[in-house]
Amino acid sequence: MDLRFPLFIDLTGRPVTVVGGGRIALRRARVLRDFGARVTVVAPALGGEAEGLRWTPRAYRPGDLRGAFLAVAATDDRAVNHAVYEEAAALGIPVNVCDCPAECGFFFPAVCRGEGLVAGLVGDGSDHYRTARAAAAVRRALEEIK
Repeated sequence: MDLRFPLFIDLTGRPVTVVGGGRIALRRARVLRDFGARVTVVAPALGGEAEGLRWTPRAYRPGDLRGAFLAVAATDDRAVNHAVYEEAAALGIPVNVCDCPAECGFFFPAVCRGEGLVAGLVGDGSDHYRTARAAAAVRRALEEIK
C-alpha cells in the first residue's frame, strides 16, 4: 500500500458527521470534538457518553451528510458504511470509512499530543498493533519534551 500524506487542518467550528454509535465511532467523534469540530453522531444507540456531541438517535438516512465538512462511517454494517461513502463522494465530502480503506478520502490517525504539539500516525493497514505501538512510543517521546 502507498504511503499517505499527513495533512493537518483547523476543524474549529466545522460540522462533522459521524455515522455509528459504537466504540470506534465514539472514539473518533471525541477526537474530532477535542479539535474543535461540531460533531453530530447519527446512530440508533450510543455505546458511551455523548458529552459535547450532538446525537441524532436514529439510523443513517441519505441527506445526513448535507453541510458536513468531513464524515466518518463507523458502523458494523458494510451496506450502511458504503452508503455513507457514496453520499460523501457525491457531495465532495472527505470521508473515513472504518471497514474499507479503498473508500476512504482521508485516514484517521492515531493522535499523539504533547505540550503544544500534535503528531498523527497512520500505518499502511497491514499491522494495526504495530501502529498502536508506534503511537505509544511517540506519545512517550512527546511527554519528555518540555
